[in-house]
Amino acid sequence: MVEKGDVNKYMSVKQILLQIILILLSIASSGQVRIRLFSDKYSGSAMFTATQGKYKLDAYDGKSIILTKDDPAVFALIDGKIAVKTAQSAGFLCDSLIVEGLTGKDNFSLRVNGGLGMQQQYSGDLQCISDLGIIIFINICEIEDYISGVVRAEGGISNLEYLKSQAVLARTYVYRNYDRHLIDRYNLCDNTHCQAFNGITTDSLVIRAASETKGLVVVDRDSILIIAPFHSNCGGETTPADGVWLSGHPYIKKVIDPFCTGSRNAVWRKTLPVSEWQAYLRNAGFTPGAGDPVNYNFSQITRLIDYRIGSFLLPFRQIRSDLNLRSSFFSVFTEGDSIILKGRGYGHGVGLCQEGAMGMASKGFKFKEIIEFYFSGVIITDVGKVKTLNIK
Repeated sequence: MVEKGDVNKYMSVKQILLQIILILLSIASSGQVRIRLFSDKYSGSAMFTATQGKYKLDAYDGKSIILTKDDPAVFALIDGKIAVKTAQSAGFLCDSLIVEGLTGKDNFSLRVNGGLGMQQQYSGDLQCISDLGIIIFINICEIEDYISGVVRAEGGISNLEYLKSQAVLARTYVYRNYDRHLIDRYNLCDNTHCQAFNGITTDSLVIRAASETKGLVVVDRDSILIIAPFHSNCGGETTPADGVWLSGHPYIKKVIDPFCTGSRNAVWRKTLPVSEWQAYLRNAGFTPGAGDPVNYNFSQITRLIDYRIGSFLLPFRQIRSDLNLRSSFFSVFTEGDSIILKGRGYGHGVGLCQEGAMGMASKGFKFKEIIEFYFSGVIITDVGKVKTLNIK
């Protein structure tokens, strides 16, 4: 039975969540996104430096501190509070703060925990929040600046049309997943849990790819944003979504891909002692009959779900995860006292194959043709024409 006080508490939490959703929707519609920076690291301190434009930092006494080019500000966690120190002011403590760009063309660098090599460049504003013994850094920036950074981090260097396909998929991911971290007060994190983002890029080709596809996303036949997965190399054959995840999607089917088979990550090989393979299989539940010879060989010419020895089945994706393999697309061969895993591809194999897409672009295919090759029956359209999510 729910008590009255519990109902009020529940309604209060629901109202808070609704407010957060509305805020994030407002940010998305205004062309901005909130990205948690250094999300896979413990962040107890950081140095902020304005690198372009002008920033305003609101001090504890209501006065504003102005930071111009090369002006630093140091943030450190002390007793659950954020200690702030600049060259222009005495230090002060706060629970959170925003360093706000004033010119519209404002960039900053951020170095966390005093570490070398951790300084990266960002555009827009920076929000700092003290939470559970760390400082959470949230970059509030224009979506297209974020898209360029993601393409540079995730896509590498290649042909313009390939980079355009990556930009469209990255943008599709943003709008489909804008509420992924809504309870945490930001949209997305900067690691592979969402999309890799190492800050803004100066790569003119990447910036051009984002600019020339501005606002374009991929939707299914019901005008709903697709999940937009990609991987490094499919080994010549992609896999349907339900071959890797719990549910399938009609626009993600098996695709025979001749464009990636000569690429760097098309094939791989791993050698294990037979004794190590036997121990691994025993730990996975395989119990061979006493005295019976065991044939470990298994050929995976086309993508299959399970490795089979007699009636024993073990999912290839589990083997990949357990042994940290490049892909789940591999065959097993016995050579003397060794087990040879001969594999194809790199990654989960779902959606766009990056090296295949690069190959298509080098042969003259346009970004729309590339996307439509890997995703069946999809439509590339402006984000303004997408069906909105229902908020309950």
